[in-house]
Amino acid sequence: MPIKVKVEFLGGLDVISSSVKEHKVNLPYEEGEATMKEALDYITHHLITDPKDIPVFIEDDTVRAGILVLINDTDWELEGKEEYLVENGDVLTFTSTLHGG
Repeated sequence: MPIKVKVEFLGGLDVISSSVKEHKVNLPYEEGEATMKEALDYITHHLITDPKDIPVFIEDDTVRAGILVLINDTDWELEGKEEYLVENGDVLTFTSTLHGG
């Protein structure tokens, strides 16, 4: 059974996903089998609409510096970053902290 999560792109980051801020996503993994690394790979290949925008989100196989990552409103660094096991109902929030002006 897929893992159902909500993915949010905030702080202007929604431009990489056709200006859609909130996505309901069914990750094709069983609960307990998908880490954030797998979730990031899925998000990168299924939610980013233009492959040229992938470097805006991913750099050196992780989320680019300047993007705050929250798992259920908690900084992902406190949850184990890429090693966090994604659970059904998780909310994965990506917020750009870099704003033009």
